[in-house]
Amino acid sequence: MSLPEWEFGHGAPSATGVIRKTPEDFRVWEQALVQPSGEGNHVWLELEKRGANTDWVAGQLARAAGVARRDVGYAGMKDRHGVTTQWFSVGLQEASQPDWEHWQIPDVTVISALRHGRKLKRGALRGNRFHLVVRDVTGSADELQQRLEQVAAEGVPNYFGAQRFGHEGRNVAQAARWLEKGGRLARNRRGIYLSAARSFLFNQVLSERVRQGNWNLLMDGDLAQLDGSRSVFPCSLPDVTLEQRCREFDIHPTGPLPGRSGRDGALPVRAAAGIEQDALKPNEGLVAGLVRAGAEAARRSLRLKPEALEWHLEGQRLELQFGLPSGAYATSVLRELLRVSDAMASSVRMPDPEQRKIS
Repeated sequence: MSLPEWEFGHGAPSATGVIRKTPEDFRVWEQALVQPSGEGNHVWLELEKRGANTDWVAGQLARAAGVARRDVGYAGMKDRHGVTTQWFSVGLQEASQPDWEHWQIPDVTVISALRHGRKLKRGALRGNRFHLVVRDVTGSADELQQRLEQVAAEGVPNYFGAQRFGHEGRNVAQAARWLEKGGRLARNRRGIYLSAARSFLFNQVLSERVRQGNWNLLMDGDLAQLDGSRSVFPCSLPDVTLEQRCREFDIHPTGPLPGRSGRDGALPVRAAAGIEQDALKPNEGLVAGLVRAGAEAARRSLRLKPEALEWHLEGQRLELQFGLPSGAYATSVLRELLRVSDAMASSVRMPDPEQRKIS
């Protein structure tokens, strides 16, 4: 299936550029949530990987240590196309080759290694820091500068990135077929399909909020999320205090990750509920399938504000540095600035060759 072009929070950009002409153009540093204690049966390795995806590195670590793949942990998945620093853990209780200093993995460098008492769990990270280089930039330098300032001040819609959905949205289509017809799936494939389906539905709701111009505002009946937290609470408007907290980025409006109701069972009501229901209606079968499959309903902030966004634009080269919380996508920031083509991903649309050089 072809993914829709979801609405732009600051209008469609006219400038274009190319990302990832080299892996070094897309650098990511994982911000750990837990620091290893220095003692225990697990070795935690801070690795720099180049041109390698997270799951492949985990498999290579298991092979090098002589342990089962389940004994290797990591906090978050990272794209293959770039240079990434992230943590892995390896349980050494049954390792046939426990001396990590002799492990050799192509394009992977060990930065530090410390012992710890537990395996590194998925999601155990505060966020990521990015250093990106966009090349062959075209369009108006003044417009791009204005967009950079706007994104720094107001943030962007918190869309899931295209990589969540597979090549040309294939994971969503396959998820829909599986949820409709059933059948056995490997555990990791099941997780990929459920995540793709829920992410697609979230993006659909967010896009409608963007279209209506209220993606970065609280609506009556919204479930608001405290910044830096997963906890949500209902909002009844007008409420001067809540609206001020939203303007200050202390709380955020949220959208649905559909599934069966959790323990609190919190749902939006009134105006906010109406928008979600209308946006999800064309995909009622997908929502019902997620409930049948036992996916746990959750909420996600509708907006994303890059932390400490810095930039340098010179000629046709744009350099960006910023931080994002766990689960957020750098490509969601980039799409609000300029239309980018990915030199390492053939599925991404190339820019219009008729575009003028940056002026």
